[in-house]
Amino acid sequence: MSIPVIPTPTAAENALAEAFREAKANLPGNPAVAEQRAQAFAAFARAGLPNRRIEAWHYTDLRNLMRRALPLAPIPTDQQIAKLSAEAGKLPSPRLVLVDGIFVPELSGPLPAGIKVMSVAAALAQGTPALIEGLAAAWAEADDAMVSLNAALMQDGLVIDVAPGTKHEAPFHIVYATVASEPAARFSRSLVRVGAGARFRFNEISLGQGGRTGQTNNVLIVEVGDDAHVAHSLSLTGTEPNSLRLETFLAKLGARAQFDSFALITGAGLVRRQIYKRFEGADAKASLRGVSLLRGREHADTTLFVRHAATGCEGRQNFRYILDEEATGVFQGKIVVDRIAQKTDGRMLAKALLLSDAATMNSRPELEIFADDVACGHGATIGGLGEDQLFYLQSRGLPAKEAEALLLEAFAAELIDEIGDEDLIADYRTDVAAWLAGRAEA
Repeated sequence: MSIPVIPTPTAAENALAEAFREAKANLPGNPAVAEQRAQAFAAFARAGLPNRRIEAWHYTDLRNLMRRALPLAPIPTDQQIAKLSAEAGKLPSPRLVLVDGIFVPELSGPLPAGIKVMSVAAALAQGTPALIEGLAAAWAEADDAMVSLNAALMQDGLVIDVAPGTKHEAPFHIVYATVASEPAARFSRSLVRVGAGARFRFNEISLGQGGRTGQTNNVLIVEVGDDAHVAHSLSLTGTEPNSLRLETFLAKLGARAQFDSFALITGAGLVRRQIYKRFEGADAKASLRGVSLLRGREHADTTLFVRHAATGCEGRQNFRYILDEEATGVFQGKIVVDRIAQKTDGRMLAKALLLSDAATMNSRPELEIFADDVACGHGATIGGLGEDQLFYLQSRGLPAKEAEALLLEAFAAELIDEIGDEDLIADYRTDVAAWLAGRAEA
């Protein structure tokens, strides 16, 4: 009879346990929520930090990479918020600002008609069953230790309700800021509910060092109602050395819903974006896209799980990586088509350009199909820049470095140009140009 080996808790795991013991009495929520937090932390404690033995984390061994757990960021003071006012005021409106994981209404812009917002802290204190159920997002099948840790330690976040039929197609910005003077950990969880027939676009950005330093564990839940159209974008750029940023994105689509999401990842430290998408209603369409630009010893991981649970849905997953020096890229994608999900059209593609022999790309796309009337496929390509393309540009007078930069920019911009908003396209193209300029100067 074999005896199971229970790993000795790491210093980071011990620190997280101590942080939960110290913070749980002051975290927002009624007694029922407090019990749910305790259950969530118990689930995390049983699993521990994810390691390479867990399939979804095979290429990002957090147990080994996360050597310490930072203390929870304190609630920002009035004086600290006042110092942010001028900087936040330069940001476009409408906007909602989270400072070290805490919603700060006074830094946020006015809300358009048809959109209501409350803080997650207020929602947890009220304990309204529908809100608690929405924040739990059990439908997502996100059986993940870091999602459980977020549920246990979430400090605050946003509940955004877009009324049925509302039309707001200009970008609505969710802003992450920080005022903590020392490296700290932030845990936020937000819920965006878009009513039937509505149209809504929102964009996630960072203000200054917000989300770029310390340790960040964010969960964003999006519920798209029947016949609604939702567009989303995320700027995960400029993360600093020794930082850790984990973004979990959960999306559920109603019948005939249309959903589009794009993310740009650049910067040092460790970044992981994990996506759980569910086609709940028939004839929905969704596109997930992302570009990761990495150099040095940077590490970026995009892992997604897509379930088709309704008929006639169309899914597109398209991700691109540019890796230089000793950078590591990870793409893991799994599409599951349930037996009921006939007429599914699903495609998944990951492309990587390696600019150095020392760069590493780990790519693993998967399909699991139980229906018999589907059109599904996946692919992955890994290679360098085409010699013919470089020769063509150089033969027309471009220096070698400019020719290379032009091809790299085009490789990334092809996905950026599908965002559908000219201002956001310009912003994301500027970020790509800045990364290319930094690479040229290195």
